[in-house]
Amino acid sequence: MDRLDQDGTRLPIKIDSTSNGEFEPIPVSPANELGNKLALEAATTHARRTAQSRRQFLISSCGAASTLLAFNKANAAHDRRGGYFEVMDEAALDPAAANAQVSGGEFIFDVQGHYVNPEGDWLSRIPPDSRPYAGMEKASCEAANSGGNLGYLGCLGQSEFIKDVFLDSDTDIMVLSFVPSTRETEPVTIEDADQTRQIVAELEGSKRLMIHGRVNPNQDGDLEAMDELAENWNISAFKTYTQYGPGGVGFFLSDDVGRAMIERARGLGVRNICIHKGLPFGPQSYEHSQCSDIGVVARDYPDMNFLIYHSGFVAGNQEQAFAEGAGNDGIDTLIQSLLDNEVPRNSNVYAELGSTWRFLMRDPDNAAHALGKLFRYVGEDNVLWGTDSIWYGSPQDQIQAFRTFQISEQFQEEFGYPAITPELRRKVFGLNAAVPYGIDEAEIRALTATDFVSTEKLAYQENPQPSFLTYGPKTRREFLNFLRWGG
Repeated sequence: MDRLDQDGTRLPIKIDSTSNGEFEPIPVSPANELGNKLALEAATTHARRTAQSRRQFLISSCGAASTLLAFNKANAAHDRRGGYFEVMDEAALDPAAANAQVSGGEFIFDVQGHYVNPEGDWLSRIPPDSRPYAGMEKASCEAANSGGNLGYLGCLGQSEFIKDVFLDSDTDIMVLSFVPSTRETEPVTIEDADQTRQIVAELEGSKRLMIHGRVNPNQDGDLEAMDELAENWNISAFKTYTQYGPGGVGFFLSDDVGRAMIERARGLGVRNICIHKGLPFGPQSYEHSQCSDIGVVARDYPDMNFLIYHSGFVAGNQEQAFAEGAGNDGIDTLIQSLLDNEVPRNSNVYAELGSTWRFLMRDPDNAAHALGKLFRYVGEDNVLWGTDSIWYGSPQDQIQAFRTFQISEQFQEEFGYPAITPELRRKVFGLNAAVPYGIDEAEIRALTATDFVSTEKLAYQENPQPSFLTYGPKTRREFLNFLRWGG
């Protein structure tokens, strides 16, 4: 595989079947296939008109704008009426028009990022024939040139993570999170996360990377381990998976196990609890992936923040307008729980978009309903930006797609959804997360304005080399291989 895709066969807005490894990949729709086809055709035509190679055109802002316009055409052909990418036709060929729409200077605080340690002790515990990312061994990156049979995992490692996130995207700060696992099978340990944070911090003192502390309170020893995480590792939140546990049996935050975790976090002075909700791992313990417990604990612990990672979204389910008492799945279980427990909008429950927005980009009507409901019922101040990258490669395409996404006037009028204004985008991209994570935007702007990353980025932008690759499992086989990690 040509990692840099010199022939220009990969699009800058990456619509494919890739998952984050927490749900089985779902094939793209006919509209997606048509959109990708139209985008490549348009790139070929526009590259000729501008006397560029197709690769040169695609890495430009016009390349991103042209791709989004192609997606609009494909979705219109399939009678989508709820959402669209608000891009002017001239942006396909006019760099100034394209920059005005797909570029921006927002403060971007991504609260969910991942990578793996390609040399970690966890590798000794996976089956010898397990190849969790079956396509990655064909990729080439500098980090993959050594490491033997699993050398391709270097393309998911620390250096590629820093490049994809901080050089190839507009991300200012990221929170490094964890995958559901036992302590013995963690692809990234708290020590790994801290080491990466230190590498970034040593790039002239920036505060670009924060970390979670993973806790599964229904696993032996994890509650007690919270003390060390809080006292020794400067974590910004605890991260938990309520569907995960011994024998595949999860827990509710509102039961004794969940409350013990919340109260221990409160006693340790860690006010943020990040909870994976939605994107269910499978049918076993499915109810624990839903959000009925969120409103209960948000009401009972008003001094704690509950950050709902993935917002309860279930990939493959079509989001519709919320109907109270309808017993729907997905995001509706979060909304219903808040209403049942009289948790006010814009209070202590936050909805995070990692993998959720990435999947919603494929279906503008689904996106309009999902985002519209979150803004209306959780609150415009409480929707948080997250991308779940590096599984999806650089998050720049997710950023560009959200910069231009709009809920149609028809859906606004019919369902009471807000228009997505520049101010609302700024809130979602970073200002909202700054509150629970205790970040002062002005301080971070000052710290990052002249740090090593920004200096490197200026030089890099003279000749950017984005790969437009995605790394997570793309097929059922790759997904099942991933599960064999113990992931």
